[in-house]
Amino acid sequence: MRKHWIDNLRWVTVLLVLFYHVIYFYNNKGVFGGIGGFGDYPQCPQYQDVVMYILYPWFMPLLFLLAGISARYALDKHTGKEWFRARTRKLLVPGTIGLLVFHWMTGYFNTAVASRTGVFDGIPIIAKYFIMAFSGTGPLWFIQDLWLFSLILLGVRKLDSRDRFHDWCGRVFGGNTGIVWLILLGILFLLGEKTLIQEPRPDSADGLLNLYKPLFYLIPFLTGYFVFSHDGVQERLSKAWIPLMVCAVAAGSILIATTFGQDNTSPQYLGSPLNCLYGWLMCLAMMAWFKACFDRTGPFAWYMTRSSYGLYIVHYLIVAALGYMMKTYTHLPPVAMYLILFVAVFSFSPILYEVLHRIPFIRWCVFGEKRQRR
Repeated sequence: MRKHWIDNLRWVTVLLVLFYHVIYFYNNKGVFGGIGGFGDYPQCPQYQDVVMYILYPWFMPLLFLLAGISARYALDKHTGKEWFRARTRKLLVPGTIGLLVFHWMTGYFNTAVASRTGVFDGIPIIAKYFIMAFSGTGPLWFIQDLWLFSLILLGVRKLDSRDRFHDWCGRVFGGNTGIVWLILLGILFLLGEKTLIQEPRPDSADGLLNLYKPLFYLIPFLTGYFVFSHDGVQERLSKAWIPLMVCAVAAGSILIATTFGQDNTSPQYLGSPLNCLYGWLMCLAMMAWFKACFDRTGPFAWYMTRSSYGLYIVHYLIVAALGYMMKTYTHLPPVAMYLILFVAVFSFSPILYEVLHRIPFIRWCVFGEKRQRR
């Protein structure tokens, strides 16, 4: 039977990503990918940036957890070769060819500020195109990481070809004391954040490594595959959703109250024990809550299940294009910019997805979708 709570939690988290990027684009800390805020940091903190502090510690690790669970279910039905071929089409094609076909437009706006300063003067147009395509990666780092993890998983499965470790995880984490062990798994969360480069060099790839965080995100992906794919673990988790949510909210409240105004994307902040505790508890609480209360579907939920991946792929072009033009060419008050950008992202992203995924070649390049059968 299809586990609707996983579908629902995935598309709800994707919608949170869209909302996050509306706030993120105008963040006041100069974080990579944003255009800047509306005040002088840190003297004038933007209180709307609290959304970043609430969401960033957990929503992407949660997506990798769900991807690990889904990978286990898919590999129960398909051979490793079949599954990886599908993963390559769905993840690697949009994460590479899609950059050249579609996401160079996002890169245009990402590099617009640099272009106005004359940085690209004298560079051949074809070189500018490839620079814009690379700069347009944006949120696609997620699917690029996920393809790499899928490749690693095939090797890991050979080490556990008889499912002994997978079965052992089911017994330990699905037992009477399983909820305690599930919380203690947060130690891996902390260790993963400690793999970040603490002092990234501006003239190196350190910043990209800290963005992709492959060693950190591999942990929730494999944890989803080995631990949370068990029905017993999911049931054990769902029974504790209220205390888990209370503890997560308490940890998050303390974190925000004591750190608001700091750079919440810095390696030092992300590697702090309190940030890791909050992030892990929220991952557990959200899975437990949706398993307990939202394991059902309907017409809207089914549409979002089918289209949320596409919304994730296309939404940042709208954020970058409209967000940049409003900040650069208008004198609208910040509240109006946020409101317009919020409405536009949630209105135009589904329209853009529905148009693009009906064009055969574009559908394959941008979304990794096969040709539709008639």
